[in-house]
Amino acid sequence: MTGMQGWDPVAELPDGEPERSFHGQWQYRSGLNVPGPFYTAGADGGWTGREYAPRHVLYGDRFEGYGEFVYRQPKTPDEVRALALAAAQDLPAAWACDGDLHWTPAAVRQWWRERRTVEEYIATMLVEWEASEQENEREAAEGLRDYEAYLAGELADDLRAYIFRLEHGRYPGGGDVLPEL
Repeated sequence: MTGMQGWDPVAELPDGEPERSFHGQWQYRSGLNVPGPFYTAGADGGWTGREYAPRHVLYGDRFEGYGEFVYRQPKTPDEVRALALAAAQDLPAAWACDGDLHWTPAAVRQWWRERRTVEEYIATMLVEWEASEQENEREAAEGLRDYEAYLAGELADDLRAYIFRLEHGRYPGGGDVLPEL
């Protein structure tokens, strides 16, 4: 995200959005969503999101109603459009793009401190989905491995950049110091 100081991901949504597909409500969001402007809140269990945004969308378990969630926020206009296509497939239109109105630096830091819940979810579902006879579950396991690597790698810097955006109204640029996570 560095170098995209004035970029607003939500402004990159295609015409007709967010009105058409983004009706999710913050209080119903899945805790598996990573902090950022986009999230799901009661999305259906149709498992179509990865067809459009495989590096951004995953599926919940039976306790989450198998609904979709956003595990990586978009960094480019093309990635925003891919998420919009995934959202358009959701029958209850339970995606949302107003995360910036709800996330605070303290809430992002709290999500990060509590990420063990997400790591446990990934570990549990990997065992189940890697051994599954269903092709879609084995494919979703690839996404879980990607989320696992993202949690262990660049997500921390992405969240620090997001906190910077929440504090300064823009993403950091060259020379900006990222806040602590």
